[in-house]
Amino acid sequence: MSNFTSRPVLRWAVPAAAAVAVVGAGVAAKTLAVAAEPDLPPRTAAQLLVDLQTARLDGLSGTVVERADLGLPAIPSLTGEQSAELTSLVSGKHTLRVWYSGPEKARISLLGTQGQSDIIHNGADTWLWNSKTNTAQHFKGSPPGADERGPAGIPSDLPKSPQEAADLALKAIDPTTQVSTGNSARIAGRNAYELILRPRDTASLVGEIRLAIDAQEKLPLRVQLLARGQASPAFEVAFTQVSFTRPDDGQFAFNPPAGVKIEEQDPAKDPKAAEPQHPEVTGEKPKNTVIGTGWTSVFVMRPGDGKGADPAEARKTQDVIDQLPLGNGGRTFNSKLFSVLITDDGRVLVGAVTPERLSQVAADPAAALK
Repeated sequence: MSNFTSRPVLRWAVPAAAAVAVVGAGVAAKTLAVAAEPDLPPRTAAQLLVDLQTARLDGLSGTVVERADLGLPAIPSLTGEQSAELTSLVSGKHTLRVWYSGPEKARISLLGTQGQSDIIHNGADTWLWNSKTNTAQHFKGSPPGADERGPAGIPSDLPKSPQEAADLALKAIDPTTQVSTGNSARIAGRNAYELILRPRDTASLVGEIRLAIDAQEKLPLRVQLLARGQASPAFEVAFTQVSFTRPDDGQFAFNPPAGVKIEEQDPAKDPKAAEPQHPEVTGEKPKNTVIGTGWTSVFVMRPGDGKGADPAEARKTQDVIDQLPLGNGGRTFNSKLFSVLITDDGRVLVGAVTPERLSQVAADPAAALK
């Protein structure tokens, strides 16, 4: 049986990796027992945190529904209700199928109304396939840009499974977070406890994060993110069907359909392919820093000069930027859960905070990145 915490490359693919941050002793003393269903014994928030830390996963398959209502600007490239494009996960409702069979075998399929996209990891091979274009990329080892957030081209800050969402939420636990329990629930036909994380700092756009934890397997079945002052989730990812048995090995074999165009990618033979090829970050490596801590921390980056970037891709990126409204010292991109500021001097600031907070950070000498 494989341990619940597996190699980082799989964290973006399946509900297979969770890491619980150290929780102060005061949290355990102040938690309340869960108002469980009759068939669930009460558990405190501290006990649920331990459950998540000690959970083990041998195999899993299921259907996941992701809903995103972030209140994004009306930019066509950001919309995609039931689209099969991986970049469409930032908006609308999407259905995904996931399979996991140990740290070397994982698969996720994004199902759209006009096709699907698959990511298949099997040993040393990783495949990215798009049925609409009938194209596939084959990577030996890890895909380019693959780290704890995911391969290039996939929205790195949007979880694709309840487990990944829970992993991100739990990493934020520190003295700035209030931890409590909620009502038990039935998710995908299974009993679940509810753990609630609330930022103490009111400057955070995040109101609370709700995790529904399987009573038997101790794995997250649903994660909901609520913006401050909002009653309905701005982002939700949940199982609608799940099985904790090991899938058949055939699920992890990529059988190219007729006429598929395959692009072979081998970072070992092409060192440049191992670097993320984002159009705004080519040539010179970006400078970056983090200002602040906890829920109100702000990531600040100064991209490279763009030398060597593909002109068409660079133009597309600039077109999107030009559509953003002006304000607070640059171009702003605001949603219910996070804000982005692209300053006049070329820096990019991102955080789960208000645009005003980003402007304050931009004026901080520590964020100059000179």
